[in-house]
Amino acid sequence: MQLLKIRKQVWRLASGVAIRESKFPIFGINHQQGQESGEKIPIGTLYECVSNFLGTLSSLSAADLGAVAIKEVLNRAGVPPADVDEVILGQALTAGRAIRCGDASVVVAGGEECMSKSPHVLHLRSESRWRANVDTMLCDGLTDAIYDMHMGVTAENLAKEFEISREEQDAFAAKSQQLAEESQKKGYFVDEIVAVPVPSRKETINFDKDEYPKHGTTVEGLAKLKACFIKDGTVTPGNASGINDSAAAVLLMSGAEVQKRGAKPLARIVAFSQTGICPKVMGAGPITAVTKVLEKAGWKLDEVDLFELNEAFAAQALAVNKGLGVNPERVNVGGGAIALGHPIGASGCRVLVTLLYALKRTGGKRGVASLCVGGGMGVAMAVEIV
Repeated sequence: MQLLKIRKQVWRLASGVAIRESKFPIFGINHQQGQESGEKIPIGTLYECVSNFLGTLSSLSAADLGAVAIKEVLNRAGVPPADVDEVILGQALTAGRAIRCGDASVVVAGGEECMSKSPHVLHLRSESRWRANVDTMLCDGLTDAIYDMHMGVTAENLAKEFEISREEQDAFAAKSQQLAEESQKKGYFVDEIVAVPVPSRKETINFDKDEYPKHGTTVEGLAKLKACFIKDGTVTPGNASGINDSAAAVLLMSGAEVQKRGAKPLARIVAFSQTGICPKVMGAGPITAVTKVLEKAGWKLDEVDLFELNEAFAAQALAVNKGLGVNPERVNVGGGAIALGHPIGASGCRVLVTLLYALKRTGGKRGVASLCVGGGMGVAMAVEIV
């Protein structure tokens, strides 16, 4: 009921009003066993600027952030809110399947997250005099429910399994920050971002630039930070992703709807996949997910121009790169979540949006987006610019 309430609130706000998105619809064709299914799916995409924890967006609710993204993605595509058959905030796979099955022709999908507003709660139904104060962000968002294990510990597990040193992790994190800094200075993210109006006592500011990247980050500076999850560990606040607030949205249409509206799609969905993995090494999920999505798309690894593989932790990202055998120069070319931030409910869509704009900017055609999921999953999507 709470999820339904939030979705209704988001749609009510968006229908009257809009985080990261694209100016263009994205065109998707699903494949089965390497063959086109005949169903084309255009997607309009965008994301909001990523805010620091308790930063610029912290005064807004997740519903507020989602509403901004939805409104803007519809505005850019020229689609009235009344024409949308369904809104799915959480993941885009369900939206793609709905169109593919003929259950919908216009769907908005995406994610929203305001980690700054995650509450602390007390279990008051118990008669115990001592009641623990539970941090819901830590309990529900960052801890594995099966093994009661913090996500940072799963990264330490991967560092050990894949023999990834602290030095490698810090070097990876520094490069992510440097790539994001360069991308911001060159204006690479401008087209995929929608500004968020944030009211304050004095005035309303237009938040239009990611505030999490740490410009000037060096390996030497990162080396001074202490490990924070296990004794003698290697994962630090500097080589892990951030706690952030943001939202992202995509617009999908059926092929018939595209022709009817004369839409100009950005790309097409070629294939998508979901895989399961042991929760203790959940960060390796993209290895199996990307392998599966490439098989479904009929692509080889070296036929993909760019990858956006979410950086939950440097150890996790390095493990995925090693496990896949991918050329790191084709991965997260504008920096990843270690620099841009990781608003957990919005990151999947954000990664996809960033991939599409990176392909467009660099002249690439084929791309794969993927991320790990706490609890032991990997998800991936193969797209092609049209």
